[in-house]
Parts: sequence; C-alpha cells; structure tokens
Amino acid sequence: MSEQQSHPLHALDRQVVDRLLAAATPADDHLVDAARLLMRYEGFPGASDLQADLHKALRLWGLSREQLQERTRAIWAAGYRPAPLAAAAGAEPVGSGFDTADQDG
Repeated sequence: MSEQQSHPLHALDRQVVDRLLAAATPADDHLVDAARLLMRYEGFPGASDLQADLHKALRLWGLSREQLQERTRAIWAAGYRPAPLAAAAGAEPVGSGFDTADQDG
C-alpha cells in the first residue's frame, strides 16, 4: 500500500482548483492553470482531491487532456503571459526596497 503525501502547495492550489470548478466557460488563464496543475500533480502520490477535481473541471468544460494541451500551446504561442502573483492577488508591494524608498537622506 502506498502512503499518501501532502504537497506543500496544496492549500494555494486548492483555491485555484475551486476557481476552475466555478468557471462554466474557461478563460485562457483557467486553461493555463488547469494544464500547469495537471502537470504538477501527475504521478504525485497524494492530493487525490485536487487531481480528481482537475479532471472534473476538464469534464465540465468538455475537454480531454490532449485538447487542453493543444489549447494551452496555442494560448502561449499567441503571446499569453500570466499576471504577476502579487498583482493577481491584489497584494501591496513589500520588501526592503519598498519599505525604505521614502527615507532618502
């Protein structure tokens, strides 16, 4: 019997997968996220909930894994670039450069 492992990105990926399941008609970013997560968890001995829900999203969208790959290759070839994570999450910039920017002198 194989022991199930916990993936360190499970909590973040769960949020993404829930967003994918809520998309009746997938946008480019939905398709790209689905493809990247399918690759991340392929062969991973755990996160079976995420893996099952990713396949469920494909079924809801009427896509096979091969069709998803074809569409995402076309999306990337057309110049798609994902938004930076901080911008996508609405996060404020932080870090030493930001914190000291107003302290000239």
